[in-house]
Amino acid sequence: MESYIWLIPLLPLAAFGFNFFFGKGRSEPLITIIAAGSVALSFLLSILVFLQVGSGTHLDWNLYTWIDSGNFDISIGFYVDELAAIMLLVVTGVSLLVHIYSRGYMHGDPGYYRFFAYLPLFTFSMLMLVLANNFLQLYFFWEAVGLCSYLLIGFWYERPSASFAALKAFLVNRVGDFGFGLGVIFTFVTFGTLSYASVFERADTASTSVLTAITLLLFMGAMGKSAQWPLHVWLPDAMEGPTPVSALIHAATMVTAGVYMVARANPLFEAAQGTLTIVAVVGLVTALLGATIGIVQNDIKRVMAYSTISQLGYMFFALGIGAYVSAIFHLFTHAFFKALLFLGAGSVMHAMNGETDMQKMGGLRRYMPHTFATLTIGGLALAGVPPLAGFWSKDEILGTAFIDHKYWIYALGTLASFLTAFYITRLISLTFLGSPRFDEHEIHPHESPSVMTIPLWVLAALSVVAGFVGVPPENGFIHSFLSGVFEHGEEAAHAGGFSAEVLVLMAVATLVAIAGILLALGVYYWQIPSLNPKVWGERLSFVYRLLWNKYYFDDLYDVWFVRSTKALGNALWFVDSEGVDGAVNGVAKGVSISSTLLRKIQTGFVGNYALMICIGMVLVVAYLFFQR
Repeated sequence: MESYIWLIPLLPLAAFGFNFFFGKGRSEPLITIIAAGSVALSFLLSILVFLQVGSGTHLDWNLYTWIDSGNFDISIGFYVDELAAIMLLVVTGVSLLVHIYSRGYMHGDPGYYRFFAYLPLFTFSMLMLVLANNFLQLYFFWEAVGLCSYLLIGFWYERPSASFAALKAFLVNRVGDFGFGLGVIFTFVTFGTLSYASVFERADTASTSVLTAITLLLFMGAMGKSAQWPLHVWLPDAMEGPTPVSALIHAATMVTAGVYMVARANPLFEAAQGTLTIVAVVGLVTALLGATIGIVQNDIKRVMAYSTISQLGYMFFALGIGAYVSAIFHLFTHAFFKALLFLGAGSVMHAMNGETDMQKMGGLRRYMPHTFATLTIGGLALAGVPPLAGFWSKDEILGTAFIDHKYWIYALGTLASFLTAFYITRLISLTFLGSPRFDEHEIHPHESPSVMTIPLWVLAALSVVAGFVGVPPENGFIHSFLSGVFEHGEEAAHAGGFSAEVLVLMAVATLVAIAGILLALGVYYWQIPSLNPKVWGERLSFVYRLLWNKYYFDDLYDVWFVRSTKALGNALWFVDSEGVDGAVNGVAKGVSISSTLLRKIQTGFVGNYALMICIGMVLVVAYLFFQR
């Protein structure tokens, strides 16, 4: 494995270097082949890694010693186990499909070469994050992923909204990353090393309070990177970037980094049960928050964004209740159907001349049969309809909560599942069903080219079959594959399989999903008078305004942080310019005035000098006379 593992991240990095420095002016096919080809090779090598890991081969390899100073020894290396192997497949596989799709979506864009430089750089950064064997390397590429997201969200930087969204994402993540950085420092102070193997081996030697502090700080980073409440506000605005970027961020790279980090550091979190409780609560709140806001959004990409926030919440409350394998299982399935949904939304935008308002769509299934069929498959997978992928992973999370007697988590998670089925069916109804609500003389919808629809069908197929890696529940392939990584956790206490209790829970989950789908169809497709959304919006105007304004988080942050920071900056600027600079400039001005007055004495006339001498002598004599 050592002979080729380093090629997996290096190939996308090489593609970035070529396209960024030499791609301008070159043909689009060549640029695409360089970028997509590098990721394709990385994907093939990732399959080899997966097969070797499955046969029992693991790797903890220090490739290069970066810092060697006394007891402080940091290397750049690779840590490959079952968790890393699955993540490699997800990152490279989804990234490859996004690269192929982008060939059609970005065709003709003046920044084409730049886009296909940033995309493999993003992939490289995430791969190095996944492969890191120490916390410092993890932190470094954690920040690199954030930088790449900034570049891609603000790709169309000439648009003020894109520049603002990129800056917002960067700054909000800085809040979480500040805590994450402190957590890494605290980890080194506590254990004297940042190597995963050494830290996890010594986890039992630290006190619970110390481990709680470390894990809380690490979790702060995950909250920012994975858009968990209250640091979720950046993700919806990130939709300003090109749609393939949104798919990659939401499905396989940036937002999954936080889930991966908590799962990777599970020995530390398992020893800090207080932190796990906070993780579960934050995840549950986030799942509900994202689902409730998503039901009132009209922008097709923003619905997807709040869906991602909600689904990430599921993953975190799974981590919080110790269901680590279930969380990674949902990450795995979510990567496929969420990439499918975003790329499907991009196909709709491509057909509608960039329009994102679902109220101005409708009836598109006649024009876009492939996009309609694939996006519907992705929507049903997200809703949790059996036997699609999302059903198995989401149901397993809820089932674990119920079986472990965490009934309040199960109930609220089920409510979020109902809302998920509702808002994704609402999206499909407003976009594809009913009559067109656009001017058919001005807008001529059409199916996207095959370079865009083929990735959609591949992802649709994966959204159907990917869930079977977790069948039977808690006893499927993915559970046995990851059993060595997560030796503790709630799954270890369950026998798994299709017990009577599990079958009842699966039936309940199915009925909840069907209920959400039928309600949305009744409101937006069948348009049942008693379910008129305008009437209910007026009856529940307070709730509607609360959801429409996203619980006013952006407004609160604007008042509490943005405006107050600007006011403080203006005050400090005034003190600096008028006070500090004023004093310095005042001294200089005083010297200038004094020199000007003294210069007037130097007239160059002897008579004037003689007169001054006489006046001076008179003053001296007068002084001596009065001194007597």
